[in-house]
Amino acid sequence: MQELHALAEAIGLQRIWWDVDGREQVVTDASLRTIALALGFPAATPEQIAASLARVEAEMTAPPAMIVTDVGKETSLPTSLAGAQLTLPDGSTQPLDTARWTLPAIDTPGYYPLTVNGHALTLAVAPTSCPTVASLGKGRIWGPAIQIPALRGKQPRAFGTFGELAEAAEVFAARGADAIAINPVHALFAGYGRDFSPYSPSSRLYLNGAMGDPALLGLPPLPDDAGGDGPLIDWEAALPARLARMRAAFAGLDAPTRERIAHDNAPHGEGLRRQALYDALDVHFRSKGAKGWQDWPPAFHDPDGEAVAVFARDNAAEVEFHLFTQWLARESLGEVQRRAQAAGMAVGLLADLAVGVHTGGADAWSMGDTLLQGLTIGAPPDPLGPLGQNWMLTGFSPRGLARSGYAPWIATIRAALSTAGALRIDHAFGLARLWVVPEGQPSSAGAYLHYPFADLIRLVALEAHLAGALIVAEDLGTMPHGFGPAITERGMLGMRVLWFERAADDGFIGAADYDAQAAAMTGTHDTPTVAGWWSGRDLQWAQRLGRLPEDTTMDEAEARRAWDRGLLWASLTRDAAPRPAPDDPAPVVEAALRHIGSTPCGLAIAPLEDLLAEPEQPNLPGTITEHPNWRRRLNAPLSELLQDPATAARVQALDDARKGVA
Repeated sequence: MQELHALAEAIGLQRIWWDVDGREQVVTDASLRTIALALGFPAATPEQIAASLARVEAEMTAPPAMIVTDVGKETSLPTSLAGAQLTLPDGSTQPLDTARWTLPAIDTPGYYPLTVNGHALTLAVAPTSCPTVASLGKGRIWGPAIQIPALRGKQPRAFGTFGELAEAAEVFAARGADAIAINPVHALFAGYGRDFSPYSPSSRLYLNGAMGDPALLGLPPLPDDAGGDGPLIDWEAALPARLARMRAAFAGLDAPTRERIAHDNAPHGEGLRRQALYDALDVHFRSKGAKGWQDWPPAFHDPDGEAVAVFARDNAAEVEFHLFTQWLARESLGEVQRRAQAAGMAVGLLADLAVGVHTGGADAWSMGDTLLQGLTIGAPPDPLGPLGQNWMLTGFSPRGLARSGYAPWIATIRAALSTAGALRIDHAFGLARLWVVPEGQPSSAGAYLHYPFADLIRLVALEAHLAGALIVAEDLGTMPHGFGPAITERGMLGMRVLWFERAADDGFIGAADYDAQAAAMTGTHDTPTVAGWWSGRDLQWAQRLGRLPEDTTMDEAEARRAWDRGLLWASLTRDAAPRPAPDDPAPVVEAALRHIGSTPCGLAIAPLEDLLAEPEQPNLPGTITEHPNWRRRLNAPLSELLQDPATAARVQALDDARKGVA
């Protein structure tokens, strides 16, 4: 089926790919047809394939909505714009060869309106590099990575909010931190206590309204929560209760405050109102059993339809309430960033951008075919996951991005940076390719779909430049060809996580051997904590859940871990001290913090769990209810925990290592 394979290549589907072991894999023709159809290119018959190929050609030769280029470089015009003709005195015309026409170099990054041969478009001019740690003028910096809901503060609450985050920023700034990394704070489903993973948001353009804190904005604080003293968050009870308290707070607002909210929301326009409208509809239809917009009556599937307009008119007060929750979240998160920088942090918040959005959420409802339709994203099968992964998320459509002049991507980056000094892009490989899976099929039926990588990272660099923000690109896993050099050239930081920095002999590399243009980390939310790894807590979870490697007994896993402990301790200390016992992880945690602090990396990030020497990790990938993902809480307010002498010594060890103090 050469024609089918030619179509797959033309629409960006990678038919042949190589797995983590370097073995060639081939996508079946059946999968190619199914995915091509979902992308809008029928391929069931030779006639359909021919028509789809013709459509691809027509789209490729259509004038673009945006041209993305670099500062200081001439830009070749696409052939669709490079057309002109000369009218001669006798009235006849003569075509001119404009195929080699170029736009002159522009030396200032930015967005420039442009008209070529009567076609209006935007010229995006990217800087050569994102802002860098060196540009901050503070040398090597560090910060904790914090799960906001895990925080406890001065007020009893069922989960941590931006109020507790503000306290955390100030206490860490006082201890030398210049950044505070947070998990995504994208909008979830208002008051719904189940889909609470921060990496499965309803929208990446707007915020989790439950995190807002009125007290940060000079408003009366919400009443204290009941039942917030346990070690785990009861989201199913906590989120509806939080929504009810916020409704009461909204009802009590005076006229000047309502005017303030309307004034602050006005610049955010129709997009914000549509988000509030979605939340109002979602709350309404969830009470009737719906689990996403696809379960709503069909008349409500069109955001611009009459049924939605009537609902908005008849439920204006409810829509206004959700506008209030978005205002509260946005303005209080902005206040956290202001306080962090006022306390001395050079960066402040390091935000996190999830790789996709929930298929039943606000973005999927409002963005239409700008997002993938009939496809979800995930990861291909590999030795660690023979069935592959289906994250049940959707993402941008390459065609939709091109048609829209990349507007949704620009808006997404801009929204994330509006209240932060840096941004981590989760699964940044998705800027080059994503594993897409037909809805209702296993991950093995998927294929890699390619994206306009060069344009997307240029636009990230441009938005980072305009915001003065650092960019961290999560580059863990099987890297697409050319990805590493491209992000390095753009001044983005990769991620170098202790557990994955192994030498050819399987030992852990020395601190001096870390890549300077990266963020050094003792771990992520998906990896064991240092204390948990040293004590074997992760192995205990693997045994409990039947997740030990195939044909591996617990005794064999523990024997391998004993060997690895020796390798790690030798790398961390050069065996300058006796190796601690497995039940004595504290010295190892401190040594690991010194290790990443001593690297040449411009930024070092330590999960709060490591600073506290906690054995449990926030999330165990591949589990949903088997492990208490995203539910763990600290056992005391952070300010108290950091006063513990052992914890204070660990924080000081990291700060000293960053400053080169022996």
